[in-house]
Amino acid sequence: MKKIKPWLLAMRLRTLPLSVSGIILGSCFAYYNGHFNPWILFFAILTTISLQILSNLANDYGDGIKGTDNDERVGPQRAIQSGAITPNEMFEAIRFNVIVVIILTLSLLWVAFGPNNFLYIILFVILGGLSVYAALNYTMGNSPYGYRALGDVFVFIFFGLISTIGSYVLYMQVLDHVVALPAIALGLLSVGVLNLNNMRDIESDTNAGKITLAVKLGLSRAKKYHFILIIGAMLITVIFSILYYVAPYNFMYLLAFIPLIIHVKKIKSAIEPDDFDSQLKVLALSTFLFSLLLGVGYILY
Repeated sequence: MKKIKPWLLAMRLRTLPLSVSGIILGSCFAYYNGHFNPWILFFAILTTISLQILSNLANDYGDGIKGTDNDERVGPQRAIQSGAITPNEMFEAIRFNVIVVIILTLSLLWVAFGPNNFLYIILFVILGGLSVYAALNYTMGNSPYGYRALGDVFVFIFFGLISTIGSYVLYMQVLDHVVALPAIALGLLSVGVLNLNNMRDIESDTNAGKITLAVKLGLSRAKKYHFILIIGAMLITVIFSILYYVAPYNFMYLLAFIPLIIHVKKIKSAIEPDDFDSQLKVLALSTFLFSLLLGVGYILY
């Protein structure tokens, strides 16, 4: 029982709503276009959650053995950093989680495509492999991309484009421009969550030799970059809802703009690491709410 809490903390359950935002968005637009399968939604969410947990465990392991997670770091204490879980235990959990991801991915593809659409199956197997690679190599390995200021690019691609467009294709079995702008907007907001985390850790990451985009930019420019991400996502969504207007419900997502605008104001005056840390949950949950309202706004047309 003593081990349960450290494992739950290592999984970072508060990150899970953000991870499924793209699945919800893609599923809602598929429903809007007359194609929905609850089993696809079920396995897509399970697969995404398992990938997010894999990423969180790998991040804990990578930063833990590299010494990046130390006493200078702000935020919840990591499992390896605290000594609650050993590196060997974490590595075994990562290996087990990879197996879970593979099983769930194959189950998802079988439900979505069956024995047909061989090319789509191959495409999604490749995407699944790349997703596992991205989850593992953010902080693990000899040259993790998270230490080379590439985390923002990967988050935009996997949390925005692949998550939203990929889930839509699972239902529709065809690419469609209708989900392009929502996928981009969600990708920008997701990068915003990472950038917020990196702004919080600028000092500790610099001392540990972890080069994030926020470290490269410096706090002042990282803030401006953050504003571009959040405001850019909002503008793109407004453009989308005008171009693809069906009913007033389409603008339900504007409710999510309220916490986002408040968030931007908070970050403008943020100075201390704790100022940024306190906004992580706010931005993550606001992004989830944004995705939910945008998607449901088209289901209710």
